Amino acid sequence: MNTSADQAPLEAKPASTAVVAAPPRAFARAENVNPRSGIGNRKSDLLVYALLCAGALMFLVPFYFVLNGSLKTDAEVQAGEFISPTNAPMFGNYPKALSKDRWSFQPALANTVVVTTLTVLGQIVSCSLVGFGFARFRFRGRGILFMIMLSTMMLPAQVTMIPVFVLFKTLGMVDSFWPLVIPAWLASPFFVFMFRQFFSQIPEELLEAARIDGCSNWRIYWQLMLPLSGPVIAIVAIYTFLGAWNDFMGPLIYLNSPENRTLSLWLNGFKGQYGITDAHLLMAASVVCMMPCVILFFAAQRYFVESVASTGLKS
Repeated sequence: MNTSADQAPLEAKPASTAVVAAPPRAFARAENVNPRSGIGNRKSDLLVYALLCAGALMFLVPFYFVLNGSLKTDAEVQAGEFISPTNAPMFGNYPKALSKDRWSFQPALANTVVVTTLTVLGQIVSCSLVGFGFARFRFRGRGILFMIMLSTMMLPAQVTMIPVFVLFKTLGMVDSFWPLVIPAWLASPFFVFMFRQFFSQIPEELLEAARIDGCSNWRIYWQLMLPLSGPVIAIVAIYTFLGAWNDFMGPLIYLNSPENRTLSLWLNGFKGQYGITDAHLLMAASVVCMMPCVILFFAAQRYFVESVASTGLKS
Protein backbone atom coordinates (compact mmCIF):
# COMPACT_ATOMS: atom_id res chain seq x y z
CA MET A 1 0.00 0.00 0.00
CA ASN A 2 2.75 2.45 0.93
CA THR A 3 4.66 1.58 -2.18
CA SER A 4 1.76 2.36 -4.48
CA ALA A 5 0.98 5.59 -2.61
CA ASP A 6 4.58 6.72 -2.92
CA GLN A 7 4.72 5.96 -6.65
CA ALA A 8 1.64 7.98 -7.53
CA PRO A 9 3.05 11.35 -6.54
CA LEU A 10 6.31 10.54 -8.30
CA GLU A 11 4.49 9.88 -11.54
CA ALA A 12 2.52 13.14 -11.24
CA LYS A 13 5.55 15.36 -10.73
CA PRO A 14 6.61 15.63 -14.35
CA ALA A 15 3.11 16.64 -15.43
CA SER A 16 2.82 19.22 -12.69
CA THR A 17 6.27 20.57 -13.57
CA ALA A 18 5.29 21.02 -17.20
CA VAL A 19 2.13 22.81 -16.25
CA VAL A 20 3.92 25.18 -13.88
CA ALA A 21 6.84 25.85 -16.27
CA ALA A 22 4.63 26.96 -19.16
CA PRO A 23 3.26 30.20 -17.69
CA PRO A 24 6.67 31.79 -16.96
CA ARG A 25 7.75 31.33 -20.61
CA ALA A 26 4.51 32.73 -21.87
CA PHE A 27 4.78 35.58 -19.41
CA ALA A 28 8.34 36.30 -20.56
CA ARG A 29 7.17 36.52 -24.14
CA ALA A 30 4.38 38.84 -23.12
CA GLU A 31 6.81 41.10 -21.29
CA ASN A 32 8.88 41.60 -24.47
CA VAL A 33 5.85 42.86 -26.40
CA ASN A 34 5.31 46.59 -26.09
CA PRO A 35 1.79 47.47 -27.27
CA ARG A 36 2.92 51.05 -27.98
CA SER A 37 6.07 50.16 -29.89
CA GLY A 38 4.24 49.91 -33.21
CA ILE A 39 2.68 53.33 -32.74
CA GLY A 40 6.01 54.86 -31.78
CA ASN A 41 7.75 53.35 -34.80
CA ARG A 42 5.03 54.66 -37.10
CA LYS A 43 5.37 58.14 -35.66
CA SER A 44 9.14 58.13 -36.02
CA ASP A 45 8.89 56.81 -39.58
CA LEU A 46 6.38 59.48 -40.48
CA LEU A 47 8.65 62.14 -39.01
CA VAL A 48 11.65 60.85 -40.95
CA TYR A 49 9.70 60.71 -44.22
CA ALA A 50 8.32 64.20 -43.62
CA LEU A 51 11.84 65.58 -43.10
CA LEU A 52 13.11 63.78 -46.20
CA CYS A 53 10.23 65.11 -48.30
CA ALA A 54 10.84 68.64 -47.01
CA GLY A 55 14.54 68.38 -47.85
CA ALA A 56 13.76 66.99 -51.31
CA LEU A 57 11.38 69.88 -51.99
CA MET A 58 14.02 72.39 -50.95
CA PHE A 59 16.47 70.93 -53.46
CA LEU A 60 13.81 70.74 -56.19
CA VAL A 61 12.76 74.39 -55.85
CA PRO A 62 15.70 75.82 -57.91
CA PHE A 63 15.15 73.19 -60.59
CA TYR A 64 11.46 74.11 -60.72
CA PHE A 65 12.33 77.80 -61.05
CA VAL A 66 14.68 77.12 -63.97
CA LEU A 67 12.25 74.77 -65.69
CA ASN A 68 9.34 77.15 -65.17
CA GLY A 69 11.34 80.15 -66.32
CA SER A 70 12.40 78.35 -69.49
CA LEU A 71 8.72 78.22 -70.57
CA LYS A 72 8.02 81.94 -70.04
CA THR A 73 8.76 85.14 -71.86
CA ASP A 74 11.76 87.32 -71.13
CA ALA A 75 9.55 89.99 -69.53
CA GLU A 76 8.04 87.47 -67.11
CA VAL A 77 11.45 86.15 -66.15
CA GLN A 78 12.88 89.62 -65.65
CA ALA A 79 9.88 90.42 -63.42
CA GLY A 80 10.71 87.44 -61.22
CA GLU A 81 7.60 85.39 -61.96
CA PHE A 82 9.00 81.93 -61.25
CA ILE A 83 6.41 80.41 -58.94
CA SER A 84 3.15 80.46 -60.88
CA PRO A 85 3.15 78.37 -64.07
CA THR A 86 2.41 80.17 -67.29
CA ASN A 87 -0.87 79.68 -69.08
CA ALA A 88 0.82 79.47 -72.49
CA PRO A 89 4.14 77.56 -72.19
CA MET A 90 6.75 78.88 -74.58
CA PHE A 91 8.23 75.60 -75.84
CA GLY A 92 9.78 77.54 -78.68
CA ASN A 93 12.38 78.88 -76.26
CA TYR A 94 14.35 75.65 -76.54
CA PRO A 95 15.03 75.73 -80.30
CA LYS A 96 15.76 79.47 -80.03
CA ALA A 97 18.25 78.85 -77.23
CA LEU A 98 20.04 76.16 -79.26
CA SER A 99 20.12 78.16 -82.48
CA LYS A 100 23.28 79.54 -84.09
CA ASP A 101 22.53 83.16 -83.18
CA ARG A 102 25.13 82.84 -80.45
CA TRP A 103 27.88 80.24 -80.30
CA SER A 104 26.94 77.02 -81.98
CA PHE A 105 25.57 74.42 -79.61
CA GLN A 106 26.75 71.31 -81.46
CA PRO A 107 30.52 72.05 -81.33
CA ALA A 108 30.26 72.99 -77.67
CA LEU A 109 28.42 69.74 -76.93
CA ALA A 110 31.00 67.70 -78.85
CA ASN A 111 33.88 69.37 -77.02
CA THR A 112 32.24 68.74 -73.66
CA VAL A 113 31.64 65.07 -74.48
CA VAL A 114 35.27 64.59 -75.53
CA VAL A 115 36.69 66.27 -72.45
CA THR A 116 34.28 64.50 -70.08
CA THR A 117 34.88 61.05 -71.58
CA LEU A 118 38.66 61.34 -71.46
CA THR A 119 38.52 62.71 -67.92
CA VAL A 120 36.31 59.88 -66.66
CA LEU A 121 38.53 57.22 -68.25
CA GLY A 122 41.65 58.88 -66.87
CA GLN A 123 40.32 59.01 -63.32
CA ILE A 124 39.18 55.38 -63.35
CA VAL A 125 42.41 53.98 -64.80
CA SER A 126 44.90 56.08 -62.83
CA CYS A 127 43.11 56.00 -59.47
CA SER A 128 42.46 52.27 -59.64
CA LEU A 129 46.11 51.57 -60.45
CA VAL A 130 47.41 53.69 -57.59
CA GLY A 131 44.80 52.31 -55.21
CA PHE A 132 45.75 48.75 -56.17
CA GLY A 133 49.40 49.50 -55.48
CA PHE A 134 48.72 50.98 -52.04
CA ALA A 135 46.33 48.17 -51.10
CA ARG A 136 48.20 45.07 -52.27
CA PHE A 137 51.91 45.86 -52.51
CA ARG A 138 54.18 45.92 -49.47
CA PHE A 139 57.13 48.30 -49.81
CA ARG A 140 59.13 50.57 -47.58
CA GLY A 141 57.57 53.96 -46.96
CA ARG A 142 54.13 52.95 -48.21
CA GLY A 143 52.32 54.53 -45.25
CA ILE A 144 54.29 57.77 -45.51
CA LEU A 145 53.61 58.07 -49.23
CA PHE A 146 49.93 57.39 -48.67
CA MET A 147 49.71 60.11 -46.01
CA ILE A 148 51.57 62.58 -48.26
CA MET A 149 49.13 61.82 -51.05
CA LEU A 150 46.13 62.37 -48.77
CA SER A 151 47.64 65.60 -47.44
CA THR A 152 47.46 67.11 -50.93
CA MET A 153 43.68 67.20 -50.49
CA MET A 154 44.21 70.06 -48.02
CA LEU A 155 45.60 72.31 -50.77
CA PRO A 156 42.86 74.43 -52.38
CA ALA A 157 42.73 74.48 -56.16
CA GLN A 158 43.35 78.24 -56.11
CA VAL A 159 46.83 77.69 -54.64
CA THR A 160 48.03 75.56 -57.54
CA MET A 161 46.06 77.33 -60.28
CA ILE A 162 48.79 79.79 -61.36
CA PRO A 163 51.74 77.33 -61.21
CA VAL A 164 49.79 74.77 -63.21
CA PHE A 165 48.83 77.39 -65.79
CA VAL A 166 52.47 78.47 -66.14
CA LEU A 167 53.46 74.83 -66.59
CA PHE A 168 50.96 74.17 -69.38
CA LYS A 169 51.79 77.49 -71.03
CA THR A 170 55.48 76.54 -71.05
CA LEU A 171 54.55 73.22 -72.64
CA GLY A 172 52.49 75.03 -75.29
CA MET A 173 49.21 73.36 -74.36
CA VAL A 174 47.07 76.46 -73.76
CA ASP A 175 43.95 76.69 -75.95
CA SER A 176 43.72 72.90 -76.17
CA PHE A 177 42.00 70.11 -74.28
CA TRP A 178 45.23 68.75 -72.78
CA PRO A 179 45.24 70.94 -69.63
CA LEU A 180 41.73 69.69 -68.86
CA VAL A 181 42.47 66.02 -69.52
CA ILE A 182 46.04 65.38 -68.35
CA PRO A 183 45.40 66.08 -64.62
CA ALA A 184 42.71 63.38 -64.64
CA TRP A 185 45.29 60.79 -65.74
CA LEU A 186 47.53 61.65 -62.77
CA ALA A 187 45.07 60.30 -60.17
CA SER A 188 42.98 62.09 -57.58
CA PRO A 189 43.74 61.49 -53.87
CA PHE A 190 40.09 61.10 -52.87
CA PHE A 191 39.34 58.49 -55.53
CA VAL A 192 42.62 56.70 -54.83
CA PHE A 193 41.55 56.44 -51.21
CA MET A 194 38.21 54.92 -52.26
CA PHE A 195 39.86 52.31 -54.50
CA ARG A 196 42.43 51.53 -51.84
CA GLN A 197 39.73 50.93 -49.22
CA PHE A 198 37.81 48.66 -51.57
CA PHE A 199 40.82 46.64 -52.72
CA SER A 200 41.95 46.15 -49.10
CA GLN A 201 38.70 44.33 -48.32
CA ILE A 202 39.23 41.65 -50.99
CA PRO A 203 40.55 38.43 -49.37
CA GLU A 204 44.21 37.71 -49.94
CA GLU A 205 43.36 34.05 -50.64
CA LEU A 206 41.66 35.11 -53.86
CA LEU A 207 44.82 36.81 -55.09
CA GLU A 208 46.99 33.86 -54.03
CA ALA A 209 44.75 31.50 -56.01
CA ALA A 210 45.18 33.73 -59.06
CA ARG A 211 48.97 33.76 -58.63
CA ILE A 212 49.01 29.96 -58.35
CA ASP A 213 47.17 29.84 -61.68
CA GLY A 214 49.99 31.90 -63.19
CA CYS A 215 48.44 35.38 -63.19
CA SER A 216 50.77 38.34 -63.08
CA ASN A 217 50.05 41.47 -61.06
CA TRP A 218 48.82 43.28 -64.15
CA ARG A 219 46.45 40.43 -65.00
CA ILE A 220 45.18 40.31 -61.40
CA TYR A 221 44.46 44.02 -61.58
CA TRP A 222 42.81 43.92 -64.99
CA GLN A 223 40.84 40.64 -64.83
CA LEU A 224 40.19 40.29 -61.09
CA MET A 225 40.26 43.63 -59.29
CA LEU A 226 38.53 45.85 -61.83
CA PRO A 227 35.55 43.52 -62.42
CA LEU A 228 35.01 43.32 -58.65
CA SER A 229 35.20 47.08 -58.16
CA GLY A 230 32.05 47.95 -60.09
CA PRO A 231 30.46 50.08 -57.33
CA VAL A 232 33.63 52.13 -56.84
CA ILE A 233 34.04 52.63 -60.58
CA ALA A 234 30.43 53.81 -60.72
CA ILE A 235 30.86 56.44 -58.01
CA VAL A 236 34.14 57.67 -59.50
CA ALA A 237 32.51 57.91 -62.91
CA ILE A 238 29.51 59.81 -61.52
CA TYR A 239 31.56 62.32 -59.54
CA THR A 240 34.05 62.83 -62.36
CA PHE A 241 31.33 63.21 -64.97
CA LEU A 242 29.50 65.82 -62.93
CA GLY A 243 32.69 67.75 -62.26
CA ALA A 244 33.95 67.68 -65.85
CA TRP A 245 30.55 68.35 -67.44
CA ASN A 246 29.85 71.38 -65.26
CA ASP A 247 33.43 72.68 -65.09
CA PHE A 248 33.63 76.38 -65.87
CA MET A 249 36.92 77.58 -64.38
CA GLY A 250 39.16 75.19 -66.31
CA PRO A 251 37.76 75.93 -69.79
CA LEU A 252 37.65 79.64 -68.97
CA ILE A 253 41.38 79.65 -68.20
CA TYR A 254 42.72 77.37 -70.93
CA LEU A 255 40.28 77.60 -73.86
CA ASN A 256 40.38 80.80 -75.88
CA SER A 257 39.20 79.84 -79.36
CA PRO A 258 35.42 79.79 -79.89
CA GLU A 259 35.60 76.42 -81.63
CA ASN A 260 37.19 74.83 -78.53
CA ARG A 261 34.74 76.14 -75.95
CA THR A 262 32.56 73.82 -73.91
CA LEU A 263 28.93 74.03 -72.82
CA SER A 264 29.74 75.99 -69.68
CA LEU A 265 31.42 78.69 -71.76
CA TRP A 266 28.59 78.49 -74.29
CA LEU A 267 26.11 79.34 -71.52
CA ASN A 268 28.29 82.31 -70.66
CA GLY A 269 27.48 83.70 -74.08
CA PHE A 270 24.03 84.70 -72.82
CA LYS A 271 25.66 87.34 -70.63
CA GLY A 272 25.75 90.69 -72.37
CA GLN A 273 27.56 93.91 -71.60
CA TYR A 274 24.87 95.15 -69.25
CA GLY A 275 23.89 91.86 -67.64
CA ILE A 276 22.07 88.74 -68.79
CA THR A 277 20.18 89.10 -72.03
CA ASP A 278 17.31 86.77 -72.91
CA ALA A 279 17.12 85.18 -69.48
CA HIS A 280 14.34 82.84 -70.59
CA LEU A 281 16.61 81.42 -73.30
CA LEU A 282 19.42 81.07 -70.77
CA MET A 283 17.16 78.98 -68.55
CA ALA A 284 16.09 76.84 -71.48
CA ALA A 285 19.72 76.22 -72.39
CA SER A 286 20.51 75.44 -68.75
CA VAL A 287 17.78 72.79 -68.65
CA VAL A 288 19.23 71.16 -71.77
CA CYS A 289 22.75 71.18 -70.32
CA MET A 290 21.73 69.72 -66.97
CA MET A 291 19.59 66.89 -68.34
CA PRO A 292 22.53 64.47 -68.92
CA CYS A 293 23.53 64.88 -65.26
CA VAL A 294 19.99 64.21 -64.07
CA ILE A 295 19.61 61.17 -66.33
CA LEU A 296 22.98 59.79 -65.23
CA PHE A 297 22.12 60.15 -61.55
CA PHE A 298 18.81 58.30 -61.83
CA ALA A 299 20.31 55.62 -64.07
CA ALA A 300 23.23 54.94 -61.71
CA GLN A 301 21.48 55.61 -58.40
CA ARG A 302 21.69 51.96 -57.33
CA TYR A 303 25.45 51.86 -57.93
CA PHE A 304 25.80 55.18 -56.12
CA VAL A 305 24.20 53.75 -52.96
CA GLU A 306 26.19 50.51 -53.20
CA SER A 307 29.46 52.37 -53.60
CA VAL A 308 28.80 54.56 -50.57
CA ALA A 309 27.97 51.48 -48.50
CA SER A 310 30.94 49.41 -49.67
CA THR A 311 33.68 52.06 -49.50
CA GLY A 312 33.15 53.15 -45.91
CA LEU A 313 35.93 53.12 -43.36
CA LYS A 314 36.36 49.57 -42.06
CA SER A 315 39.00 47.96 -39.94
